[in-house]
Amino acid sequence: MIHRDRFPLRPLAALAVTLALAAPASRTRAAADPTGAPAPGVHYYRAESVAKSFAEGAVLFAERGLNYMVHTSRRVSPGMAEVHTQDTDLIHVLEGSATFVTGGTVVAPKHTAADEIRGSSIDGGETRLLAPGDVIIVPAGTPHWFKEVPKSVVYYTVKAIRP
Repeated sequence: MIHRDRFPLRPLAALAVTLALAAPASRTRAAADPTGAPAPGVHYYRAESVAKSFAEGAVLFAERGLNYMVHTSRRVSPGMAEVHTQDTDLIHVLEGSATFVTGGTVVAPKHTAADEIRGSSIDGGETRLLAPGDVIIVPAGTPHWFKEVPKSVVYYTVKAIRP
């Protein structure tokens, strides 16, 4: 068993690994340009832009044709139960805490968009307390729900989209 105090997760480590694994091979194998021109496919966000994105709870990165997106999320209250039929969510908590439920059955499910289901809550499932440094991976098709948010929770979500 790996203990968090002996091997602390560096902020964004899970995000970096996920993006590296999700990036198309053609972009990861691109040779360095000796002229100093920007590398194709590289996206850089200054801290101010990232902070603004977290304040808005926005999508930080999404590009047509890629199989991932990066969301900067902030919650101050519980959300609806969700099921993404095509997206795996990789959640990395930066600040705050939340009670998070995975699995079980969505109560009063409704399709809100293509491949997206929302409901009022989850019946059953596994409940966890998410805290700073925690990472949880929710596979596509798995119900999940931010059941309780005592104050606020700030987290990255990398959405890996099925091809």
